[in-house]
Amino acid sequence: MAKEGTAGVAQGDHGIAVQDRYPDDFAWCYGCGRLNPAGLHLKTYRDGEETVTAFRPRPEHTAIPGFVYGGLIASLIDCHGTATASLALYHRDGHRLGDPEPVPRCVTASLQVDYRRPTPLGPELVVRGRAVEVGARKVVVESELYAGGTLCARGRMVAVLAPPSMTPGAPPAPAPGT
Repeated sequence: MAKEGTAGVAQGDHGIAVQDRYPDDFAWCYGCGRLNPAGLHLKTYRDGEETVTAFRPRPEHTAIPGFVYGGLIASLIDCHGTATASLALYHRDGHRLGDPEPVPRCVTASLQVDYRRPTPLGPELVVRGRAVEVGARKVVVESELYAGGTLCARGRMVAVLAPPSMTPGAPPAPAPGT
């Protein structure tokens, strides 16, 4: 995954972002929800066998002057990973972005982020990833985050299909210990 790029390079799915195909009920994520007015509005595109997300951090994403807050980096890898997982399941089922069926919504079961070097504030951050394991309900995604072409972080996540309890109108999940 050492290939540098931008989100504008999308092949095979007509330049459609995965997040734009999420059902409205699942489009509220702070990181990637198109319906969250306060969110980051991250977009993930297919680029050959990989996926790519680009984001330019703003001054409020500062950890210390000149560097990006690590939580933002984790959020970028997280939202990119769930989108990559959703796309992998969608493709596995014979669909392409642009088909009328909504993309399935995945949620994070596990996220590991390895910070390789401080991430500078200023350059566009590009996350590239790929699904390395696709199961019936689970997808393992590996991602790399670059700033100005320099590798700054790596992530590995396990994403699963959103459980029915997260679907609006579903009965609430039982309280812990009940």
